[in-house]
Amino acid sequence: MSVRERYDALVDAGSIERDGAQLLAVDRLDHLASILPDVMVASKSGALGWLFNKSSSAPPPRGLYIYGDVGRGKTMLMDLFYSALAVPRKRRVHFHAFMADVHERIHSVRQAVKRGDSQAEDPISPVARALADEARVLCFDEFSVTDIADAMVLGRLFERLFGHGVVVVATSNVPPSELYKDGLQRQNVMPFIALLNQRMNVIELAARTDFRLEKLQERPSYYVPLDARTAREMDEVWARLSSGIELPRRLAVSGRELSAPRTALGSARFTFSDICEKPLGPSDYLAVARTFHTLVIDGIPRMNFEHRNPAKRFITLIDAIYDHGTKLIASAEAEPFQLFYGEVGNEAFEFRRTASRLIEMRSTSYLSRPHETRGGAFVPIET
Repeated sequence: MSVRERYDALVDAGSIERDGAQLLAVDRLDHLASILPDVMVASKSGALGWLFNKSSSAPPPRGLYIYGDVGRGKTMLMDLFYSALAVPRKRRVHFHAFMADVHERIHSVRQAVKRGDSQAEDPISPVARALADEARVLCFDEFSVTDIADAMVLGRLFERLFGHGVVVVATSNVPPSELYKDGLQRQNVMPFIALLNQRMNVIELAARTDFRLEKLQERPSYYVPLDARTAREMDEVWARLSSGIELPRRLAVSGRELSAPRTALGSARFTFSDICEKPLGPSDYLAVARTFHTLVIDGIPRMNFEHRNPAKRFITLIDAIYDHGTKLIASAEAEPFQLFYGEVGNEAFEFRRTASRLIEMRSTSYLSRPHETRGGAFVPIET
């Protein structure tokens, strides 16, 4: 199915409403998805298609940079595009995760030079070449520049990526002209911004409203008790959030993978057992908080000192998603202040803060908060 067909199917199913601004972006994404398989065909030697295909002198198509306020449908459109894109070597990643990967690769090249294993004068060149070999199309969620370390390498990195024929599709909350606004040594980023405008078509997604907030406000966000009715209501909420698009995702965390089996349109659904009764830690929960703007958790039980390990993980999880503005929809055995019973152990004291946050996270003011994708220790995230 094409991007447009997938979008129309969601509209026909009543999962989303048809929006003029979204349609403009859909048509541009649809056109790009339709032409990329032809222009990105690899040569028999397995090298990058258009760059090494001597029979064709046509340059790669311009990418797309889609920006707009939160909740306008950028993540949904990227989901539709990425699903429809019939290109074998494609990669979708949060931009900050991508840059963390880039810095790690640059460090590895420099270490290789010190050992005498590499003659690279500029570490960015082999890094860009390797990235281009791995993916012909790079899709970035949450494209933003906030770190001076990123700012110092972006221009050279993307000049080489574009030179290798990589096509970039990105979503962002701001136009290219506002990237790294008021940042230190911003003049170093200006050539990069000019390059984006040269190699990408810029589209503003000026949809009529914050569709995400509308969905979240339509129904309660906390359901008790754990019975059949609650289970049905949670399924209905998830159906509304996912719009019938559900895919598993893998989150790369400190050299291992965290599985998110049910994700859709920037949301993820876990059982309490999956996310709090397994040996997960702060870095896992930071990855979840940064990757997903909405988290759905089924089956939060009442806990006491005997359940202190799941309780500690739940406290850590709530702290992470609260700090990042991640929205929570949950079913539980009891209201927040009754979830942990007993006065033994530090968990009893810490859970009071968690209960207070669970209540605040149901408020309109919290639901209106933007989702933050960066802060604290960095965690790479991949699709």
